[in-house]
Amino acid sequence: MPPNDVPMLVWSENDRPQQARWRSGADLPPPARVVVADDRMTADAAFRLASEGCALLWRGDFQNARQLLQAMAHRVDRPARRRSSAAPVAETNGVDRFNIYRQVQSQRARTLGMLLIPLAADYGVPLRRAPDLLAACTEAYGPARVADVDAGAHGMPPVTDSVVTLREILGLVGAHEWRKKGVEVAALNARIHPHYGVFAPVRSEYIDLVAAAALPPGATLAFDIGTGTGVLAALLARRGVAQVVATDLDLRALACARENIQHLGLTQQVTVLQADLFPPGRAPLVVCNPPWLPARPTSPLEHAVYDPDSRMLRGFLEGLAAHLTPGGEGWLILSDLAEHLGLRPRATLLAMIDAAGLTVLARAHVRPRHPRTMDTADALHAARAAEVTSLWRLGVAAI
Repeated sequence: MPPNDVPMLVWSENDRPQQARWRSGADLPPPARVVVADDRMTADAAFRLASEGCALLWRGDFQNARQLLQAMAHRVDRPARRRSSAAPVAETNGVDRFNIYRQVQSQRARTLGMLLIPLAADYGVPLRRAPDLLAACTEAYGPARVADVDAGAHGMPPVTDSVVTLREILGLVGAHEWRKKGVEVAALNARIHPHYGVFAPVRSEYIDLVAAAALPPGATLAFDIGTGTGVLAALLARRGVAQVVATDLDLRALACARENIQHLGLTQQVTVLQADLFPPGRAPLVVCNPPWLPARPTSPLEHAVYDPDSRMLRGFLEGLAAHLTPGGEGWLILSDLAEHLGLRPRATLLAMIDAAGLTVLARAHVRPRHPRTMDTADALHAARAAEVTSLWRLGVAAI
């Protein structure tokens, strides 16, 4: 049985009360209303129930569940398409557009997250045509337990040890594939393998900025703050920095970075430590690529994108001077998307730099090349099209 503090999903099936542990990578609470659904459920009925906050515990064919989820997504997105083709409404500012975008995305996630999939204790899926999820679930949830009851024995409903949303299942399957294949990083001439819940380095422009920047004189030691997959720490080591200390607070990120550093043969140069921002000591080079948008994340993966009240950015700037050797540099890699959205003006960033006793030595910048910059249907297209990613070279201001 699960510990008492594990959230449980409760429902009725065959006129009997049922319960199973609730799994949610985003730490969402279990739905309060649940109905059992199968292949007879129409997309319209599923969408109506999900929109009303009623979850659907799937007992039909797994591939049919995937098709149903796609049909529900089509219905969720239909109002947005109607709005885009309607007469123009009053212009909103960037903050309003961003808030509306986040609200729409949140509502979409809630609705599509109402389609639930059962898991057995050994991560088997007691559904027809279900894929083998053992490897993907083990990476996301830890080692499986041995199931002690046969699924569907004696005409009973299939054994359900835990329940998870189909969207999460598909997400962790995708993460498993990313981890197997890896992400090609041209600046490294190698692949980085992201773990489940760790942001993949798919936007290469910030990596290219670090690859092109001239190292400070005497940069035999560097700190990589918030290392994530370890890609920047690996890049600094490949560029000849003798010792790199990479830090992160997230356990998944730490495991991911260590695995990548080992895979690249850099364990003699790179040390991965758990720390909230800085490791002990000082270095001639301190690098940080914090989340770029000051907003509240709603899932573990979003922690790499959203930084409430610019906490990590502020922490890096406020602590940088105390962790630089004389003449050292801090490299801040930051997009100005927040500025175009009105979330953090450039003047605020400059004031933060000044208040931390720092000065801007130089700034290199590049325009992103990801597909969203050209997607005119994106609600944030104007801001994305104007976005610039910069490497700010910071030093301690003269007194």
